[in-house]
Amino acid sequence: MIKDLPDNTVKDVAVAVALEGENIRDKTWYVYLINLKNEPIENVLITSKGYGEKDGEQVKTSTLRHMFPKVNEGGFVLIEPIDEATFGLSNEYWLSYYIGKDIYDKKFIFLPESIVESNFIKLPVVNKPGVMIR
Repeated sequence: MIKDLPDNTVKDVAVAVALEGENIRDKTWYVYLINLKNEPIENVLITSKGYGEKDGEQVKTSTLRHMFPKVNEGGFVLIEPIDEATFGLSNEYWLSYYIGKDIYDKKFIFLPESIVESNFIKLPVVNKPGVMIR
């Protein structure tokens, strides 16, 4: 029964898009996984993809998969660079990880045009400007 299933709600884990640097021609952006827990997460699997409409046509990016054996408590890992051209799409990051023998998973979606300067915060742990979803 549903009441017998464990409550494996993802808490204190975030995906963030950070502005790494900029020059006259372009900006450099990276996507991070931030572990705000007081314990490590292990066997971390993240799939990423972009999708949506651009110039009146449906667009899908490649699906990428990333694996990290462990993300320490209060730590972060670099998932991937991200191109500014995809900010007009929905950018989805599906996260799965273990704590002990329990598995957790959550989908993080940056909606089109949500990665803008007006939404920037100082990202915890990474200490860079960017947009974060918890």
